[in-house]
Amino acid sequence: MTSPKTTNRNLILINIALSAMFIIVQAFLLIWFGITSKTAVIDSVVSNILLAAISYSAGNVLRYYRPGKNRYLYIFIWDLAISGVWLIAINWILSSLVTDAAYLALLSKSLPVRYFVAFLITGWFSMISWVIYSNEEQQQNEKRKTEAEKLTREAELFKLRKQLHPHFLFNSLNSISSLTISRPEEARLMVQQLADFLRGTLKNEEELQVTLEEELRLLQLYLDIEKVRFGHRLDTLIDKDAACLSAKIPQLLLQPIVENAIKFGLYDTTEKVLIKITAKKENHLLFISVQNPFDPSTSSSQKGTGFGLSSISRRLYLLYGRNDLLETKADGNLFITTVKIPQ
Repeated sequence: MTSPKTTNRNLILINIALSAMFIIVQAFLLIWFGITSKTAVIDSVVSNILLAAISYSAGNVLRYYRPGKNRYLYIFIWDLAISGVWLIAINWILSSLVTDAAYLALLSKSLPVRYFVAFLITGWFSMISWVIYSNEEQQQNEKRKTEAEKLTREAELFKLRKQLHPHFLFNSLNSISSLTISRPEEARLMVQQLADFLRGTLKNEEELQVTLEEELRLLQLYLDIEKVRFGHRLDTLIDKDAACLSAKIPQLLLQPIVENAIKFGLYDTTEKVLIKITAKKENHLLFISVQNPFDPSTSSSQKGTGFGLSSISRRLYLLYGRNDLLETKADGNLFITTVKIPQ
């Protein structure tokens, strides 16, 4: 985006270049009309330097004030007025500097033409300035809007990440509480594993994205906690391509998905349940699917906090601006959640 200083400098350079060209053209025209070279140069230099000054003034006003729609007449009147001021000024200055009668007669006759030319030039420069300054203002407004949206998005992402810990802690502490009396040793183990998990999440707290390898390491800590809770009933399988491990993924994206799979996979049965996690990379997308068995006749009655998959979908939209990165489907007695991460 062009800075205001750069825009102003560009307009000054345009003004100087045009003035130099007009000085040369006007001097040759006056000589062609029979005016001496010295007088022609004086007339041309004085006229065009003053014209450059008022043209720049006309354009510079639009830097700070631009009339709204249907008020362009104000610019027209302003250009008429400053062209008149210019005409009076050069008539007085040139009449004082040059005493040649033939030149003064030509000067007097040429005043209407000079006024018209001055009005065209100041109007043209005003138009250029209007376009440039309006475009600059639009770019600045777009930049402010983008920055505001970015701050809002980052604030919401921060809020979602901060919500995850209380949500996860609530479920984990409930599990620990249920084990303290019946299985105190396992409860102590679960507390230690929970501490390891939280330590791992806090280590990368400021990072929006981590590698899949880091994410799976944290996920394994979470699964260790759940395996203490469910014992032999919970079995997990992580199937990943080695090429996927360096892929970037939003931090703690998988934990709510796997928690959702455990909830719907184990709560309705006393049998052993396999939660399968698969990761593969295709083109510029990382595909991660989480598969769990479920009972279609009872799963709809499960109640939860509403945080899990909805938060994942929201986070993906905020990060990538797409609503098609999270998919869920039922395949017989299997429920599959697939997330796609652009790379």
